[in-house]
Amino acid sequence: MLIKTQSNILSSEITDKAVFESRREFIKAATVLSAGIMLPGQGHAETGKYANVPVGPYSAKLQVTDRNDVAGYTNYYEFSTNKQDSTVLAKALKTKPWSVEVVGEVEKPGVYNLEDILKDNPVQERIYRFRCVEAWSMVVPWIGFPLGDMLKRFNPTSKAKFVEFTTLYNPEVMVGQRSDVLGWPYVEGLRIDEAMHPLTMMVTGMYGDDLPNQNGAPLRLIVPWKYGFKSIKAIVKIRFLETMPETAWHRSAPNEYGFYANVNPEVPHPRWSQSRERVLGGSIFTAKRDTEKFNGYGAEVAALYSGMDLSKYF
Repeated sequence: MLIKTQSNILSSEITDKAVFESRREFIKAATVLSAGIMLPGQGHAETGKYANVPVGPYSAKLQVTDRNDVAGYTNYYEFSTNKQDSTVLAKALKTKPWSVEVVGEVEKPGVYNLEDILKDNPVQERIYRFRCVEAWSMVVPWIGFPLGDMLKRFNPTSKAKFVEFTTLYNPEVMVGQRSDVLGWPYVEGLRIDEAMHPLTMMVTGMYGDDLPNQNGAPLRLIVPWKYGFKSIKAIVKIRFLETMPETAWHRSAPNEYGFYANVNPEVPHPRWSQSRERVLGGSIFTAKRDTEKFNGYGAEVAALYSGMDLSKYF
């Protein structure tokens, strides 16, 4: 998700070599994602509050990425453009109480407490592959519920063609918002059929426990067939719209970051190829794999884009 725009992002920040070249990565090379296939639920110990939730449908049968890698290497520009700094900086964010404002083309607008949302939407675990634009991927056991189940409770009107999501704006704590890296607050969006698709997930936890602050607590989106920047964190507002919303990265660099952001090895980023990806936590020599169209979820989602030119609608 890191890009170079008119702001002062250094090219050295685009790929952090340390996470791939340290001695720890060579030791773990024998167990990288590309080395084996596993059943959902295997390969990650879960002892937290969600340890006994059921594994939901669509879970990938893949080796799960080490929890420490997922928690310690994040894209969270609201705190920092450095992938490790958010782990420390995000600790200051207070995530309780938390509420979500629902507005727009919907019959039940209002401000909803997160506790009430969770009561109405029982959580489950889903093991999803997750890919970021700068060519690294991971497999995470997320805890949450289908986004569509929640959205239906608000009774969207027939005019609701898109759903827009907005992140918390709090530059006193989210110190990255003091910079001009992006226009704040962070905004993302989906077409209504994408939002209602059963693969799309609203997440409150991972690895059997609550979602860490640096991974988007207390409420984030996961859209596993899209690049990671679509999976917005710390959501405080949901708006139903008749027209396509202007999203943060598209507004910043429309030639590089389209609204749809479907993982597609056939459409290169203007400054690098998208045809290969590196597995987070693996050796720089052994953890490369071919990128799969729609991140491997083509059988489930390709029909959403039937007849569309995906090189134009990228």
